[in-house]
Amino acid sequence: MLIGIDASRANRDHKSGTEWYSYYLIRWLAKLDKENQYILYTDKPLKNGLLDLTTLQHLPDLSQKQEIKFDKAGYQIIKSPYNNFQAKVLNWPFNYFWTLGRLSWEMLIHKPEALFVPAHSLPLVFPKKTITTIHDIAFERDRSLYQADNIGPERKFFRKILCFFVRVFTAGEYEANSMDYLKWSTKFALKHARKIITVSNFSKNEILKVYKIDKEKIKVIYNGYNKSLYRKIDDQEKINEILDKYGIESPFILYVGRLEKKKNTPALLEAFCLMRENNKNIKHKLVLIGDASFGYDEVKYIIKEFDLESEVIMPGWVEEEDLPYVYNAATAFIFPTKYEGFGIPLLQAMSCQVPIAASGLPVLKEVGGEAILFFNPDNVNSMGEALKNIITDDNLRERLIEKGKERVKNFSWEKCASETLAEINNLYNPPRPPLSRG
Repeated sequence: MLIGIDASRANRDHKSGTEWYSYYLIRWLAKLDKENQYILYTDKPLKNGLLDLTTLQHLPDLSQKQEIKFDKAGYQIIKSPYNNFQAKVLNWPFNYFWTLGRLSWEMLIHKPEALFVPAHSLPLVFPKKTITTIHDIAFERDRSLYQADNIGPERKFFRKILCFFVRVFTAGEYEANSMDYLKWSTKFALKHARKIITVSNFSKNEILKVYKIDKEKIKVIYNGYNKSLYRKIDDQEKINEILDKYGIESPFILYVGRLEKKKNTPALLEAFCLMRENNKNIKHKLVLIGDASFGYDEVKYIIKEFDLESEVIMPGWVEEEDLPYVYNAATAFIFPTKYEGFGIPLLQAMSCQVPIAASGLPVLKEVGGEAILFFNPDNVNSMGEALKNIITDDNLRERLIEKGKERVKNFSWEKCASETLAEINNLYNPPRPPLSRG
């Protein structure tokens, strides 16, 4: 079977949950599947990590530049140990609507037998055998966590034209902004995809509550983590080298994720300040790793208002091969998110044997079980108390670490890719119902 995969997100330089999900699924599908043929569709040429699929068991050397070549049909030539992967760069003159425009055109003229889109957005034209992943629907539950950014040209005149066509196309229901696109594309995917994957039972239940969809159409497949990378590290010299590289001082509490309202970063800063004021003997700093997003202005304001410039370290984006060393140097990991579909950083912290304090959300309890100290994400006192306890209570820390070492064994990208491949294959050869007796 010829399987097309939207690899545009997996090919981005700065990756968060959905991008890492796409990236590692492609790597593991290449390693596991010798039967099917694959085409990776991207908006830009593939980069190291996807370009070199012969080194799936290890992270590629990102310092090595690799020559990019194309054949006459426009397919990017890449190496694969099974010769069943090729990539096609679908050039598009705009920085918006690549999926709806260019990928749709590709599906019209060169349609694969099956299409896998590891995110919520399907092209307008697609094969009958199409499968997509809906990670969460936070935008339906709390729209205050998102900003409705305009989509389209910078010039107002052309943007108005685009908005006019969007309103006509959607019968006046939607505008050309990011929130409306999220709403429309999710409904479109849920309606038209043959199969829907989601990453937790919580997300499945949320989808069923909000949308009219057959529950049998949804398959829960948990996310994974790179177990060869995220592990307990005893090389203190290397740890110190990485900390110096990013200007991180010990001891510290670690957060990894976008700096935004959805992840509740502003409340984390307030809780950290409160904890430090009430516990003068605690000298830990707070390290916030990740890119800025909606709500970052509030983050900066709180840091300045509470005079935290010397106590909060924000190194920005950290390369993935460096991140495990930062985890291993942390006293604890904090995850204060307001809404989540899964929470991949929890697995990374568990595998690095770092105790975790996190929001008491149903989905995080589903993922973390007894391996996490939970707090109320809407109460800075609850969060601050959790920070204090996870730093000072050695028995609690040891218990969480041991629970985490066992809990994380239930997750892997190999397992995620294997179950996803089974769902893709089932589109072509659906399982037969059991024979009735009698």
